Amino acid sequence: MTEVFKGSFTQQDPIPAEGIAAATAVMQHGRLHRYNEAAGETAEAALLEQEFAAYVGAEYALAVASGGYAICTALRAVGVKHGDPVLTNAFTLAPVPGAIAAVGGTPVYVEVTPDLVIDLDDLAAKADQAKVLLLSHMRGHICDMDRLMQICDAAGITVVEDCAHTMGATWKGVQSGRHGAVGCYSTQTYKHINSGEGGFLVTDDAELMARAVMLSGSYMLYGKHRAGPGPEVYEEIRYETPNISGRMDNLRAAVLRPQIPLLAGRIAGWNARHNVVRDVLHGLNGVYLPQAPEAAVRVGSSFQFLMRGWATERIEALMAACAKRGVDLKWFGAAEPKAFTSRYDSWRYAPVPKLPKTDAILAGLIDMRLPLTFSLEDCDLIGRILRDEITKAQS
Repeated sequence: MTEVFKGSFTQQDPIPAEGIAAATAVMQHGRLHRYNEAAGETAEAALLEQEFAAYVGAEYALAVASGGYAICTALRAVGVKHGDPVLTNAFTLAPVPGAIAAVGGTPVYVEVTPDLVIDLDDLAAKADQAKVLLLSHMRGHICDMDRLMQICDAAGITVVEDCAHTMGATWKGVQSGRHGAVGCYSTQTYKHINSGEGGFLVTDDAELMARAVMLSGSYMLYGKHRAGPGPEVYEEIRYETPNISGRMDNLRAAVLRPQIPLLAGRIAGWNARHNVVRDVLHGLNGVYLPQAPEAAVRVGSSFQFLMRGWATERIEALMAACAKRGVDLKWFGAAEPKAFTSRYDSWRYAPVPKLPKTDAILAGLIDMRLPLTFSLEDCDLIGRILRDEITKAQS
C-alpha cells in the first residue's frame, strides 16, 4: 500500500494560553499603541524589548512591525544612503534585497556554497565593492562566522545580520545576530516565535540604537524604551533622524512575550524533526544534504536538499509525485517566482550578475517546512515518501 501524508505544512502550534490571556487584557483596556500607558504601567512592547535583549545577550533591542522593517531600519541606522552598494547572499528571500532597494541601496550579490551559506572566498573577492554586508542566514544555515568577521573587519565592512531563520541559533555559543553591528529578527507566522507579523533589531551600539528608535516612529517618546540608550544619546540624533513609523503594538508584544521562554524547547523540537528526515535520506544516491559546521547550532525549522544535475522536467515530476502523496516541496530553481520562493534573477529592480556557482546550486535546491505540529513519526513518514519517490525517479 502506498503511504500518504495527511498533515498540513503551514499549520503552526497554538499561541500559549498566557499570551492569549495577555492579548485579551490589552484588548479589554484598549491601550494597543506602545506609548499609550496608564499611570504606573509599563507597555507590553517595552517589556518585550527588555526580555528579548536579555535572551540574545544584547545591550539594546527594538520591537518593530516586521522583520523586513527591522532590516530597512538597521541599514538606514548604519548609514546606507541612496546609491550605496550593499553586499548580500545570492540565496535568500525577496525581503532581503527588497530592504536594500527600499533604502535606495544596490544589492551586490555574493555566491553561495552547496551548504547554503555565503561563499566566503567570493565575499573576500568582493570586499572592496561595499562598506556594508547584509548577511542572510538563509533557512537557518550559518557560515564560519569567525572567518566572515575577519574578512569584514579587515575591509572595514559593517555587518547587519538577517536572523529571520536563526532566532536562537548559535555560533560557538554566541547567539545569531550578535557578531555584526546589528541583528535583525522576524516574528512572522512561519518563524520561531509567532505574532503574524513583527520583528526585532538588537545592537550594543547606543548611537545606532538611538537612530533606530527615532526611525521607528518614537517621536520624542524615546524615554519609554527601557531596552534603549539613555536620553543623552538622542540629543543630536532626534533632530536629524526622520520618522519612518514601523512600531510594534502592545497586542503583538503581549502574544510574543510568553513565547520567548519556549524557544529552547521549540529549537530542540525542530532539530529533532529535522534529524529524523535527514537520517532517512542520509546516503541516498544523488541527494546532497547541506552540512553544518561543528561550531554552529542551527534551528531546523525547515529542511533542504540538493538534487545535483537533475533536469527541470525531472525535478518538476518529483515534486508532483510527492505532492500526490501529501508532501509539499518548494523549488528554488524554477524560472518564475512562486509564492515565497524566488531567486536573485527574479529581483529585476537590481542588477542581475552572472553567478554560475549559485545557479548550479539553486537549480537542484528543494525546500520543505517542518512545523512543530508534525510528530517525529510524521517526519519519518515524510522522509520515507521522499526516499521512495527519489529512488523511483532515479530508476
